[in-house]
Formats: sequence, C-alpha cells, structure tokens
Amino acid sequence: MKNRIIISTILFVIGILLDSMIFMIASYLIIGYEVLIESFKNIIKGELFDENFLMTIASLGAFLIGSVVEGTTVMLLFQIGEFLQEKAISKSRKSISDLMELKSDCARIGNDFVPLEEVHIGDLMVVQAGEKIPLDGTVVEGKANIDTKALTGEAKPLFVEKGSSILSGCFNLDGVITVKVDKLVEDSTVTRILKLIEQESDKKTKTEKFMTRFSRVYTPIVVILAFLIALIPSLITGDYHTWIYRSIVFLVLSCPCALVISIPLGFFYGIGRCSKIGMLVKGSTELEMLSKIKSMAFDKTGTLTEGVFEVTQIELEKKKFLDYVCSLEKKSNHPITSALLKLDFQAFPVSEVVEYAGMGIEGKVKEKEVLIGNQKLFHKKNIVVEKVDYIGTILYVAVDQQYVGYIVISDRLKEDTKKAIGELKQYIGYSAVISGDKKETVESIKNELQLDECYFELLPDGKVNVMKEMIQKQQRPLAFVGDGMNDAPVLALSDLGISMGGIGSDAAIEASDIVIMNDHLSLIPEGIKIARQSIFVIRLNIVLALFTKIVVLLLGIFGISSIWFAIFADVGVTLLAIFNTLILRK
Repeated sequence: MKNRIIISTILFVIGILLDSMIFMIASYLIIGYEVLIESFKNIIKGELFDENFLMTIASLGAFLIGSVVEGTTVMLLFQIGEFLQEKAISKSRKSISDLMELKSDCARIGNDFVPLEEVHIGDLMVVQAGEKIPLDGTVVEGKANIDTKALTGEAKPLFVEKGSSILSGCFNLDGVITVKVDKLVEDSTVTRILKLIEQESDKKTKTEKFMTRFSRVYTPIVVILAFLIALIPSLITGDYHTWIYRSIVFLVLSCPCALVISIPLGFFYGIGRCSKIGMLVKGSTELEMLSKIKSMAFDKTGTLTEGVFEVTQIELEKKKFLDYVCSLEKKSNHPITSALLKLDFQAFPVSEVVEYAGMGIEGKVKEKEVLIGNQKLFHKKNIVVEKVDYIGTILYVAVDQQYVGYIVISDRLKEDTKKAIGELKQYIGYSAVISGDKKETVESIKNELQLDECYFELLPDGKVNVMKEMIQKQQRPLAFVGDGMNDAPVLALSDLGISMGGIGSDAAIEASDIVIMNDHLSLIPEGIKIARQSIFVIRLNIVLALFTKIVVLLLGIFGISSIWFAIFADVGVTLLAIFNTLILRK
C-alpha cells in the first residue's frame, strides 16, 4: 500500500503540472483498483452498501461531471486514510502479537532438540541462559533468574531453584536449569494465551454490533438521498451539473471512515495496554464490560490471600495421628495440603481415599479409618467435635470414627490486596468475599478489608447460589474474581469473570473473561481505568464524527461547501479519530 500511495501521488502531481488526463487516470487506477474490485464483488454478492461502494460512485461521479482532479483526490485521500488506519491498528496489536514470539518450537531433551508435540509429561528439559522456557514444569536441578515480564508484566526477575514452578514463555536470564515437564504443549501457558487471543478476534461489542446495523441502514439512505438531491432539483431547475455535483459532495461526506476506524482501533489499544501490564482481556466485549463494573465479589484463598498456608496449631491426642493426617493429605489436591507436607512426619501406605468437595478427605492409613475435614463433614458423619475459636482453617481429625483433635492452618493477605481493594472502591459500589472457609476466618478478612458482605462455609454449588442472589440484588454488571477449579462455575455465571492466571486452575482460566497473569489484584483497578479511557475515546470519536458529518452534509446540500471541503472534512475527522485513539498509548 505504501509504495502504491507514493507512485499514485507522483503521477497525481505530474498530472496536475502537465494538465494530463492520462497521468490522472493512471494515478486513480493505481490507488483505487482494490476499492473498485471490492465494490464490484460486493455488488455481485448483493452487498453493495458499504464504504467501498460510496467511494466508487463518489469518485466516478466526479469524473462524470468533469472533476477528474477531485475524483482522483477522493480516492487517494481515502486510501491514505486506510493506510494510516492499518498502521495504527498494527501498532495497537503489537503488545498482543509479541506474545506469539514467546512460543517455542522445540525443547532440549538431553542433547537433542525435540519438537514440542513429541515431548511427554515427566520428560526433563534443559534450559540454558538466554533461552525461552518451552513448556510449563518444575525445576529439578539448577538455579536461575527468570524474566516473566512478557507474561505477567512483572519487571523484577523471578529467582527459581529446585522445586520452583515455571511457566512456558519466560526467559532464562542466567544459569542452567533442568525442568520436569508438567503440561503438554496444548495445555501450556503460552498456548492457552494464544488461543484466548484468537478467540478475541471473533467477538464484537454492543457498540460494534450497533455500527454494523447502523451501516446497513445508513448507506442505502445516503445513496437514495444523493440520488434524490441530483434528480429532483435538476428536474425543477434544469441545472443538472450543479445538483449532480452537490450529490457527489454529499456522497463523499457520507463515507463513515472515522466511525469505521475509531471503534475497533479504540478496543485494540485498550486490550493492548491491558496485556502490557499483565492483564489478558479475552475480547472487546469484556473490555467494555470491565469499564461498566458496579459490583465485585472475591474468592478468598489464592485471590485475596496468598494461598500459602502454614500450620499454626496442632492439638492431637497422639503424635502418630499427625503421621496419619499427613500421609492421607498427600493424596489430596487441596492448597492446604502443602502446609501439612512441610511438617516432619512418617509416611504410611494409604488406600480407599475419598475426597468430599469443600469438606475434607477420608481414607485408610495402616488399616485405620482416618477422617480429616471441617465441621460439616463431621456432622455428616455424626461425629461430635469440640468448638475451636482460632482464626484460620480448622482441620478436625477422627480415627476409627473417634474424634482425636484438630490442626489449625492459617493463610495471609497478599501484599497488594489492601491497596487494590482501596482503589477499587472508587469504581464499584459493592464488594463481598465468598469462601468455603469457616465463619470466623472469612469475617476477619471482610472486616480487615472493609468489604460490604461475606459468605462462608460454602460448597461449590453454594457459591453458585450466592452469585445468583447477588445478580438479583446488586448493581450490574457484577464481577467475580477467583482462582480455583471450584470457582469456575461462578466465574462463568458472573457478568465478568476474572481469574488469577499464575496460580489459577485451567478450569478457572477457561471459564473467565479476564486473566491476571501475575496474580496481582492491583491490576484490576488499573484495568478498569484503561477500559474507561478506551470507551470514553471511542464515544468521543463517534460524537465528533457524527456532528461533523451532519453539519458539513447540510452545507453541501445548500451548495455552501465544495467537494474539496468535503474531502478534507472527511479525512480530517478520520485523522482526528486516529489521533484521539493514539492518546490512549500515553
């Protein structure tokens, strides 16, 4: 396109200097043949009412009345506007498309480079300094500083050593590490991100859908009005040249370039800026929803708190019962298991394991029936427990149907949670925490963060019921922020689901609309600010474009504006829309 614009402009200037029709037509065909072909194809398909059709009849109409220079200028400036639009959009895509470069094609297994599709879970990858991490895994040997900025937006390198989890797409800055593969290529972090980006391109916002409907009505009305402007006054006055000229001015002005450009461009910039700070917005619909958020509910563990548990109290009748508890908990996937496995214990064989979602776990340890869980589970099993007032998660323990004591496990707030909640209060009118944890723990979190409400001791289906109640009672849109597999139904049910991408489960990430790659809650108020700025600029562009169009169209009908004025007004509004959107980058 760039070369065609340069060649066409040179021929256009030569045509003016030499007063040559041949050079002028050559300039017109070089710059406008794509528009002419596209317009002809659309006419065959029965889809004639678009900007290509408008520019074709406007420019050819100018040729018809002898205004060859004006007709060529219409097409040349239209294509210059299209070129600038493509340049602006390509820049706005850059922060997202850069993620494509994070994907590796192969992994170093031993001394060989193996295609990622042939790498299996459990294989050992060697990653040297300066190389990308090909697949998600766990470091089993070596130490290194890892650059995670492209994925999480975090500028500070992450130090990893034996036992550290590591994400694909990050860069090894120094050292040599051996990584055990935890996920296949189709399930890796980078692949999931790229899938989300592909999904984004298929989505449209209400504003975009409005513009689609608007164009279908707007274009035929404009063409009919232009035809009537040329026909009726000409029949009355007999001055065909003047009124055909005015109808062509009307057509040039009516081309909705600024509207077509400003809406997608504004969303591209908003999504691009969010991705730069580590917030992956799945589509323009979600960005628009983020700008409107009125209420927000949070999961507790892993969202408001770090999800890093520590054992703070052990009250068991016998020391060996702790060995039973830790042996059984090794079979659980619950986050609190990590705290118990840090303790010094003797592992015993375990069998007949049964997990109760949101309540606990049961199994046989050394032929002893061991039950670990909350009060709900023990009530279900008809086992009486003593009341414990510690702040934290209380794990009650029974051996052979007899209550033998409890263990207290505590979590702590994330470093930026208080700051994030404080900043969010300027955007939302209602906030709540929804958790499966016990009443005392959840209420302490609610009071510390000054949230409006708290819901506690909820199973996954209980969280769904609470969210349904909120949707009925609270201001919409309502967002939910979570990270666990049991949060996936609530994320999908809410108006806007936001998940923690770093520690969040695959189910939660797939069910959510926005993924926070570095698990920092403070990105949410920053993302809302970006979304609101984007929507404001988009609406400003629409208002400016429509106002300018209406004013100049009226001037054109009454013969006050010329075709040159129409051309520069249309291009000017388009450039203004691009300029306003470029401000978002700052």
